[in-house]
Amino acid sequence: MSSLGQQTPVAEERDSSRLIIVIAVAAVIAVALAVAFLLRETPKSAKPVSPYIASLKLSDFKMSAAENFIGHTVSYVDGTIANAGDKTVTHVVVEVVFKDDMGQLAQREDLPLRVLRANGPYPDAVDLSVSPLGPGQSQPFRLTFDSISAQWNRAYPEMRVTDVTLK
Repeated sequence: MSSLGQQTPVAEERDSSRLIIVIAVAAVIAVALAVAFLLRETPKSAKPVSPYIASLKLSDFKMSAAENFIGHTVSYVDGTIANAGDKTVTHVVVEVVFKDDMGQLAQREDLPLRVLRANGPYPDAVDLSVSPLGPGQSQPFRLTFDSISAQWNRAYPEMRVTDVTLK
């Protein structure tokens, strides 16, 4: 009979160890769900496209490249932006798409458009907030790329205005 009395605590230990394992697994799942819930991104609502974008025209594209002071090649797309509307433009964002040899996307960037202003012997690229584009005006602009994908087909990229701020 004494052997039966000794078996009961062993059975209770097995039951309590299973209970501890179940609680630990449930705790790990709860922590994982809490982390996933807290780190999830809220869906971004699409910003309405400004109808004024149709009044802005990009033209006269020229591409160039130069080496900076640390030996890295920087690429430029220069052109002209014209404001055919009746408002002053203070900021423009341009989507630039570089394609590969098969016509597929090699690189896509959204860049703020910077207009060229003559300050001394070299033109400076400044934000439109510094040099706004008035109604009926046009100004030269420059887009600067620190690197362009090696798959790029060396053709002019596709460019379109995606955002505009008016005054």
